Amino acid sequence: MKFGFLAKFLPPPENKFYHSFEDAVEICVLSAQLFYQVVNSDVALRPEYLVQAKKYKKRGKETLRHTLALLDATFITPIDREDIQQIASYLYRCTKVVLKACVNLQTYKIESYNDILKKQAEYLMAATDELKNLIFMMKTNPRSSDITAKDLAIQDIESTGDDLLATAMEDLFSGRYDALSILKMRNIYKGIENGLDACADISDLIVSIELKHG
Repeated sequence: MKFGFLAKFLPPPENKFYHSFEDAVEICVLSAQLFYQVVNSDVALRPEYLVQAKKYKKRGKETLRHTLALLDATFITPIDREDIQQIASYLYRCTKVVLKACVNLQTYKIESYNDILKKQAEYLMAATDELKNLIFMMKTNPRSSDITAKDLAIQDIESTGDDLLATAMEDLFSGRYDALSILKMRNIYKGIENGLDACADISDLIVSIELKHG
């Protein structure tokens, strides 16, 4: 069986789980784009972006609840129930941690955005875009090699993000910053890295599902 398992296992109108994944990953992408917009704009515009962040968080939570409700109401699922739950939960986790980073920029009164934040935002957008492509590929019945290539691309972005985080931590603990500033920026840096980790986790999970059903 090819990787288009969701395309085969979820024919209309039984593709409700697949559509939920599409909705959830779209919110991930929008959240990543929002963070990029925030750190590449004037600080004075931040309150406007936070209004949008709250809307995305609400959409993400509603999508997760909808997926779990479908799962609870479905006796026979096309793939393992725990896999459906994990994909849905990881997608919401990605959205949640990114939006929390947006909010923390305001909560912590960050007055300017450095190059590390801007570079993290670029990596996050790249990772969520790749993840969206991976999930949308499910309905095209792609080759396993194409799925593996997409997974490796996401893992490469996540690894590059790890390197950037290490650089950020080295700078934070260089002795040039006070303890409060270190705490604030560390939480924000780690939040975005957690978003990248979530993308990598979802990608690995999808490959694992393909191996089980391939």
